[in-house]
Amino acid sequence: MTVTSGAVRSRTDLCATIENELGGLIGKRASAATAYGPNFARLWALAGRNVLGGKFVRPLLLMEMFDALKQTGSKQRETAISIAAAVELLHYAFLLHDDVIDGDLVRRGHPNLIGSLLAEAGELPDSPHGARAGSGLHWAQTGGILMGDMLLAATHQAFARADLPQEPRLRLLDLLEHTINETVAGEQLDVGLGDGIIAPDLETILVMCGYKTATYTFELPLRAAATLAGADFAVEAALATAGRHLGLAFQLQDDLLSTFGDPRRHGKDPFSDLREGKETAIIAHARTTSAWPDIEPYFGRPGLNSDEGQHVRRHLSDCGAEAFVQGLIEEQVRAFNTLLTSTIPPGARNVLLDLAGQLEGRQS
Repeated sequence: MTVTSGAVRSRTDLCATIENELGGLIGKRASAATAYGPNFARLWALAGRNVLGGKFVRPLLLMEMFDALKQTGSKQRETAISIAAAVELLHYAFLLHDDVIDGDLVRRGHPNLIGSLLAEAGELPDSPHGARAGSGLHWAQTGGILMGDMLLAATHQAFARADLPQEPRLRLLDLLEHTINETVAGEQLDVGLGDGIIAPDLETILVMCGYKTATYTFELPLRAAATLAGADFAVEAALATAGRHLGLAFQLQDDLLSTFGDPRRHGKDPFSDLREGKETAIIAHARTTSAWPDIEPYFGRPGLNSDEGQHVRRHLSDCGAEAFVQGLIEEQVRAFNTLLTSTIPPGARNVLLDLAGQLEGRQS
């Protein structure tokens, strides 16, 4: 994908604007938190450190689509910036809860909020009552849950206080509730699949991917942009469907990269999904083939070494799982392309095509 220097500058400026808005949202709450003592205030300080300086994938998509759809003389850009920043708060709230569920202490190579709290707990003076064994982790994970809860509340506040007429504000609030419901449902499915509570059939896995990835990463920012720009419901509905197709395609590609990609380029442990026993469309297809008895003994083995991982990878490729999932991605892309009709205005179509273009040759 070719990006002009002007587009890069525009995106850089937009990131700075979103970060400034986020800084205001977090700073206001961090200041108020001091009234509840240093431990409570520390949660907001750590959250601010982790939220600010991010990639802002979702708020950028929202703003780019808003700018493509807005009518001449639209006065809603400041409100759109506020909603875009709130979407990033929602994203971080989900990450915090995910980190608790998954037991993760690190994100992008650095301690996450839970990891930071855990490290600090080891340096605090001894409790006058004596700390119980394992209490540091419990303290840190509790902080992750509570901070996620507060960020969800802050997101609702931003949506509810948006400077909009009642009808679009209610549409945004309904969209927010829809997004949270689907993301939580997707997380429950993901955990149920991983724990063997829910049968790992392909249809369930694809539904889970749609709920966990497509809804809040693609559908939410696209639909919010349409509402803020005053687009009619037919445009919003078309954008929502396009977002679901692209979101599922991106998630399926993530699964392919995690299993078959070059770890030097995507920066992930090449066999982490196999060690974890992550139920993906790749595994769902492999279960239906004669290769599964050779794969199953290694799937979900925490101590899976490099040679064993390569063994599983070869079998997954030879049984057609890699090609099968690539075919699923192509199906989603074809379905997406059929939506690029006159229903979606040309400017909005260009934003979607630019987004779809990121799938081509993606390595990380």
